[in-house]
Amino acid sequence: MFIMNNNLPDNEKSLWILKTKGALPLAALAKEMGVTTEGARFHLLKLANEGLVESTTESKGRGRPQQIWALTSKGQSRFPDTHADLTVNLIRTIRETLGEKALEQVIKANGEEILDRYTQHLSGIRDLEPRIEALVDIRQREGYMAEYRSEADGEYLFIENHCPICAAASQCQGFCDNELNTFRTVLGAQVTVDRISHIVAGARRCTYVIKQKE
Repeated sequence: MFIMNNNLPDNEKSLWILKTKGALPLAALAKEMGVTTEGARFHLLKLANEGLVESTTESKGRGRPQQIWALTSKGQSRFPDTHADLTVNLIRTIRETLGEKALEQVIKANGEEILDRYTQHLSGIRDLEPRIEALVDIRQREGYMAEYRSEADGEYLFIENHCPICAAASQCQGFCDNELNTFRTVLGAQVTVDRISHIVAGARRCTYVIKQKE
């Protein structure tokens, strides 16, 4: 699971929770923060005044409509896209001056370097769940806000709530292909890894289903 830094100010906690959990009603957000609903409302209104969060009203059945809070695009931008402008410009320059083949070679070399680091990080870990935990650890440290959970049917959901290379990945699918291939390789040949949601395709987060082959 994702571990949030409890030393964050309450305003920042609100942003992190909405980033990792998605849109939430006030009571649910207050529970996640460990504060009263009035306390949560105070922080949300402050963030709304800064343009970082917004609320919509949702009606369910006969009960009172409830406010659902979510990050705005400005709020999303508080979670960095690593060197976005520089990376996109480099991709464009390589593509225009050296061609698509050269760009593919650069992305391949980058993927090989990542695979080597991840393989070393997971070295000596034999069982699947500890390997997933180790993968979560390295992805968290690289800014992907990663977490996982085990499902009742023996499958695992590996979730990345943020993509720090989203601008680059949007320009070139090869980065995402590399990541998926890396996950499949480091988790082992007896495991299947399938991506079922994708930030680049418009989803709130990237989600992968991991399971042992039969």
